[in-house]
Amino acid sequence: MQFTATGSSLYPILHHLKRMPEAVLYPLENYTFGTKDAQPEEDPSVAARLKRLENDYEQHGMRRSVEAVLVVHQHNHPHVLMLQIANAFFKLPGHYLQPGVDEKEGLKAILNERLGPGDPNEWSKEPDWEIGECLSTWWRPNFESYMYPYIPAHVTKPKEKKVLYFVHLPPHKVLCVPKNMKLLAVPLFELYDNSARYGAQLSTISHLLSRYDFKYAK
Repeated sequence: MQFTATGSSLYPILHHLKRMPEAVLYPLENYTFGTKDAQPEEDPSVAARLKRLENDYEQHGMRRSVEAVLVVHQHNHPHVLMLQIANAFFKLPGHYLQPGVDEKEGLKAILNERLGPGDPNEWSKEPDWEIGECLSTWWRPNFESYMYPYIPAHVTKPKEKKVLYFVHLPPHKVLCVPKNMKLLAVPLFELYDNSARYGAQLSTISHLLSRYDFKYAK
């Protein structure tokens, strides 16, 4: 197949391809941080979590999980907000969805539960979570800890689908962290090519965010 195009007809296509989605980032100090009751992990070990995944799969089929990529800036450099558990384990705010729940609406509810005020009556007083673009999708082919950004060719029934969404933060918001966790602002240069510390999924966030044209607000 042969393709030809004149300069005038090709320019709009190239101009469109050059566009990058914009995202406004606000300083970390714009946000108010509080604490609330601890939210213990549902499973005491990785083996227990995978066993529960297997039991849930038998009842409901493939699990769907959603996680939020929340980005602020410090000194005009993007930082991703992450939860740290037991001074070692890092994770994005998120959880698995109940069957039939919409991904974006479910993620809003999860963020309120994880980072909203301790009193659910206060959730509506805070700016709503603006769930943006899907950044990546990860698949768990078996009842094992490994997940991949694709479905392996030999897998016909993956056991879990995890979707990462970019969440556009408002200029100000109260974020309340469970007492058994820490909320850290991790710079992109720390995440980049650092799977040894953060794992395969989190270390790719720098690549995923490179598609954005960030605007650093005050």
